[in-house]
Amino acid sequence: QVQLVESGGALVQAGGSLTLTCTVSHNIFRDYMMGWYRERDLVASISSGRVDNYDDSVKGRFTIHMNHAQNTLSLRMNNLKPDDAGIYYCNTSPAFWPWGKGTQVTVSS
Repeated sequence: QVQLVESGGALVQAGGSLTLTCTVSHNIFRDYMMGWYRERDLVASISSGRVDNYDDSVKGRFTIHMNHAQNTLSLRMNNLKPDDAGIYYCNTSPAFWPWGKGTQVTVSS
């Protein structure tokens, strides 16, 4: 079964930036829309055709990227706010595969 491993979370100051990475064990990008979730709320998604969508709370600050060659999904997070804090997970959109352990993002004000 597909395994999802998230990394890149850290403690940052408000206004700072982070890049999260999700390593996917199987090549599923052509078959599924992928997403980044904060806790279990979808914040960004991208299709195999690289059409991306964002929650209004992160639009203009976050960028999702899909690397087909490396089977990785990334989330570039700029101008971080305290409300962005939480555990971030990747999964298909809607979520289908077992959740990974996530990666913790902490934003200090």
